[in-house]
Amino acid sequence: MERAGSIMNGRFLSTITPVGLGILGVLVANFPVSVLGGLVSPPLFVFMPLYFWGMVRPDLMTPFWAFALGIFQDFLSGGPPGVWAAAFVAAYFLIDRQRDMLAGLSGIGAIAGFAVSALSACITAYVIVGFYYWHLPPVAPLLVELAMTVLFYIPAVFVIGVIHRRVVGPYRSDF
Repeated sequence: MERAGSIMNGRFLSTITPVGLGILGVLVANFPVSVLGGLVSPPLFVFMPLYFWGMVRPDLMTPFWAFALGIFQDFLSGGPPGVWAAAFVAAYFLIDRQRDMLAGLSGIGAIAGFAVSALSACITAYVIVGFYYWHLPPVAPLLVELAMTVLFYIPAVFVIGVIHRRVVGPYRSDF
């Protein structure tokens, strides 16, 4: 009986971990203190768990959660509403359609797969902002944000992988 309670608690923890890391990513990226003095855009920390679990465990990171995390990112970043929500959903569908190809990548290829997915989210956000303001914003801040996101993904994927193996993986259930 006690073991059943432990398994249920573990399943609940493994279910909320991907979204919890996405929420943590939004909070960290929008924290009002900048290490580099605001010279560089913060990375899209929220996109890292969204990509990882959208690829590895799409049952835990669904399009709904991609949309919800995007709305939360929009709310905290102070930009036009719906920009990151639409960008994350568009990127999620790219990840979903190319899951087999992306999952087979390793090393530099895996980082390049993430970079292409993040680029799709950034381009979607760029186009939406262009339509919102009726002129295209400068490209440089977007490219710097993309570069920082890819750079920070390298250590983040190791942390997310450890969390996956220790917290989410042992409670995997095949429905």
